Amino acid sequence: MSPLVRIVIADDHDLLRDGVGAILGADPGIEVVGEASSGPSAVAAVRALAPDLVLMDVEMPGGNGLTATREILERCPGTRVLVLTTFDLDEYVLEALRLGASGFLLKTTPARALVESVHACAAGEMLLAPTVTRRLVESYVRQPTPPSDGGLPPRLRELTERELEVLRALTRGLSNAEIARELYMAETTVKTHVTHILAKLELRDRVQAVIVAYETGLVRLGER
Repeated sequence: MSPLVRIVIADDHDLLRDGVGAILGADPGIEVVGEASSGPSAVAAVRALAPDLVLMDVEMPGGNGLTATREILERCPGTRVLVLTTFDLDEYVLEALRLGASGFLLKTTPARALVESVHACAAGEMLLAPTVTRRLVESYVRQPTPPSDGGLPPRLRELTERELEVLRALTRGLSNAEIARELYMAETTVKTHVTHILAKLELRDRVQAVIVAYETGLVRLGER
């Protein structure tokens, strides 16, 4: 049985907090331990309750979700942040990912998908939505000039060929199981490769790995 996921919901709209809380609270594997209606109150709730995960709205009074995300990840590194946004190309979302947020969800996400995403994020398996997140990354990520020698960018040179294959697969939003099928390896082996990639690149999670893949030029904009 999976461990109980303790979450805080941060959003300035009472109706949304109530609705999301009801959906998540109905799942036996999730406990809503707190709510917040502003950035500062979200930080305070996390420091007091030490949840596994925060569902963080982007725009709130008294300090936005970006400021709160930065503070939470600096002060409470054991808590993950999953950003809630109204628009799939919200200009703030990529910055939240750069700060260390583990992913983002649209507020129109279906109930079942919301529950699954919370479990996935808490387990470190937050998957990138292949269409929405890719569009966001391609819109905002900075594309570098390829190395003059045609080789790998310096930051990626510690990765093995297999790890590079796994990293490319991550940029397409594939789960560990999907990567395992595509690359003909065990799912446990994929998890090991992902762990090594994050450790070698000194990254928090898969989302940051995808951003690095784009920003180093391993994956070019528009590639499929």
